[in-house]
Amino acid sequence: MAHNDITFFHRFQEDILAGRKTITIRDASESHFKTGDVLRVGRFEDDGYFCTVEVTATSEVTLDSLSDEHARQENMTLPQLKSVIGEIYPGQQQFYVIAFRLI
Repeated sequence: MAHNDITFFHRFQEDILAGRKTITIRDASESHFKTGDVLRVGRFEDDGYFCTVEVTATSEVTLDSLSDEHARQENMTLPQLKSVIGEIYPGQQQFYVIAFRLI
């Protein structure tokens, strides 16, 4: 069985498959992805594969510099996005934006 390169919580799967979620915001442990990388995507909970994406851009961002545009690309409001990031990465301020498209 092939290995998944990146995982998402199951609750984000539908938005990714529908093209409503086009970025992911990660901490330094996942800052190694580069534009052009093709990634197998799995669910965090069971590592089940559900799609393949191509990385279209990467950038750095701080919690305070997150914008409404980041939230739109995550299919959330800005307060929702900041809350989710705070739950996943408590106390962290520096993040990496990975933009992607389904292939």
